[in-house]
Amino acid sequence: MPDSSDPMPDSSDPRPDSSDPRPDSSDPRPDSSDPLPESLDQRLEAIARHPFRAKFHLRGRDRATAELSGPSAMRWHAYDLIAKRLAPAEPYKDGKQTPYRGHPVFVAQHATATCCRACLERWHRIPKGRELSRAERAYVVGVICRWIEREVAAGGR
Repeated sequence: MPDSSDPMPDSSDPRPDSSDPRPDSSDPRPDSSDPLPESLDQRLEAIARHPFRAKFHLRGRDRATAELSGPSAMRWHAYDLIAKRLAPAEPYKDGKQTPYRGHPVFVAQHATATCCRACLERWHRIPKGRELSRAERAYVVGVICRWIEREVAAGGR
C-alpha cells in the first residue's frame, strides 16, 4: 500500500529510481525529477516565442479550476493524464489525444509542447517509440505545472 504522504500516484510513479539512466551533460533536459524553476522558466520562455504556443493562456473555467484546485491537485491530474495519454510508447490517437480546453493541464500541454510524442521529441528531445521513463514523466509534469503556476500568478489576461 502506498504511503499516504507520497505525492505521486502509485501505478505511474514518475520519480526516478536507481535503474533510470541519467542524461549526459549535453542533454538539454533537466537531470532530476524536480527541475529547478529557473531552468523550466528558460525552457518555457523559449517555447513561448513560437506564435502557436504563445497564444495559449488559462481563461475562464480552466483558470478557475487551476485556482480553486491548487498546485497539488494540478500535479496529481498532470501525472494521471500524462501516464494515460502520453507515456505509452505508442499513445492512442497520438497527435490528437490532447483537447485544447476542458482542463488546465490540456491547455498547459499545448502551451508547453507536451501535447503529443512528436512535440515532445521536437521541443524537449524526448524520443518517440518508447515508453517515457519515470524521470521523463516527472520532467513533463514539472514543465506543465510550472506553466500553470506562472499563469495563475500572472492573473487574468
